[in-house]
Amino acid sequence: MKLAANLTMLFTELPLAERIRAAAEAGFAGVEIQFPYEVPAHELKAALQAAGLPLVLINLPAGDLMTGGPGLAAVPERQAEFDAALAQALVYAAGVRPRFVNVLPGRLAEGVSREAALESLVGNLRRCAEAFAPLGIRVLAEAINPLDMPGFLINTADDLNRLVEAVDHPNFAAQLDLYHMARQGLDLPASVAALGGRIGHVQFADCPGRGAPGSGSMDFAAALAALREAGYDGWLAAEYRPGEAGTAASLEWLGQWRSR
Repeated sequence: MKLAANLTMLFTELPLAERIRAAAEAGFAGVEIQFPYEVPAHELKAALQAAGLPLVLINLPAGDLMTGGPGLAAVPERQAEFDAALAQALVYAAGVRPRFVNVLPGRLAEGVSREAALESLVGNLRRCAEAFAPLGIRVLAEAINPLDMPGFLINTADDLNRLVEAVDHPNFAAQLDLYHMARQGLDLPASVAALGGRIGHVQFADCPGRGAPGSGSMDFAAALAALREAGYDGWLAAEYRPGEAGTAASLEWLGQWRSR
């Protein structure tokens, strides 16, 4: 397993290009960025090449999701907006070549039944999986806890399992965020085991608090052991809040994890 830094959360005291360099200097093997679209693809590609790091993941544009709205992927009335987001992400990804594109399922929109939302979501995920396949980029979707994001459609490993089964495409997999499982009080090894070989990517932060490993009470050793037992050998992306002291001061855990 290889460690990546989520640059939307880490090294935010620096401009984005400098965050990539800082992540490399800290010892991360890759980076991910939630929504990089304000930076021209050629500039991001140059910064990645200069630092010698791969871009592990970006998110598909999600509309108003991050400001409290339902997003795009599961709202039938927003199909045209979703199609435009997919087109934008395809062009951008062709330039920067991330390993994965994450499509956020979103919240249940007012006036939309859960069944209609899921039908729209499944269709959009299948369309994305098909569209990104020629680029060699795998499509993911993640479960997010409903405490931090009320109304989110997909919350648990079981939800993700049902979604992967419904999409039924070889270029689609589950993104497992250990923090979001722990935030709901779910058993981490059981969540990993439930998904098994359907896990395409893993993110983490400690819980409670969503800080660096060691700042909370999460049993990372058990979670990592479960991932190894499930045969997962992919990326582990640090997506946590480093605190007021900054990212560099939060990285005490990194050397220990790299030595494993």
